Amino acid sequence: MRATANVTSHSPESRTAPKVAQPKNGSPRPTTPPTVRTVTPPPDPETPAPEPPAPEPSAPKDLVRRGYDVVSYAYRADDAEDGAYASWIAELLGRLPGGADVLDLGCGCGVPVARALSGAGHAVTGVDLSEVQVERARGLVPRGSFLRADALGIGFAAASFDAVVCLYMLIHLPLAEQPVLLSRIAGWLRPGGTLLVVAGHGAWTGTEEDWLGAGAAMWWSHPGKETYREWITAAGLFVEGEEFVPEGDGGHVLFWTRKCGEAEGPS
Repeated sequence: MRATANVTSHSPESRTAPKVAQPKNGSPRPTTPPTVRTVTPPPDPETPAPEPPAPEPSAPKDLVRRGYDVVSYAYRADDAEDGAYASWIAELLGRLPGGADVLDLGCGCGVPVARALSGAGHAVTGVDLSEVQVERARGLVPRGSFLRADALGIGFAAASFDAVVCLYMLIHLPLAEQPVLLSRIAGWLRPGGTLLVVAGHGAWTGTEEDWLGAGAAMWWSHPGKETYREWITAAGLFVEGEEFVPEGDGGHVLFWTRKCGEAEGPS
């Protein structure tokens, strides 16, 4: 059974302590409070001025959508292997009932997650912002159902899915939208259902102008693993496992989470 969806559409401020005007020697103490004035010291030529924080794009999700339209093939080839995803896919397959309904948020071109799940006989619904990614997914995973949509603008009936996969997708949403989506995911999951999510390990927001050398800008925003753990718990999901996923000089955090049954608590 396939679920149906309705598509709707880093620097601290520098502050100088105020100086208080003092009375001259021998003059009477004023009976009213002294005048407080703020003095701005001249710039120190030896100290470079701090860099202003990077502005957030006016429409960050549009930037993300356009970016993936451009870098789609540079990001992942049609015949890409499972790679680092292999162990995650294997564990997820071990958690699913036969013929499960699975939602893949940020499905990309469908490789490797939707491809593997569909190949194992599960009904996959994929959602992605990028038209290029979705068109590729429809060709590469013909038994899946793929929607070009904003994940915050879709609606599924409660308890529609046995699992939701959300790999490297949350970090492309504005921070205010990320806990909202996690709460909606919890509602879409069936009791006992699994959410597999990979998000930012540390706190950072910014843009890379030539991502992957493909000539397109890309934008990310993530508050760090502690905040993600709080948001997941607040959404009504139980964190069963957590691991660091290294990448370059940094990395991401992976969470295995579960929605408890109606009369069930975390084990």
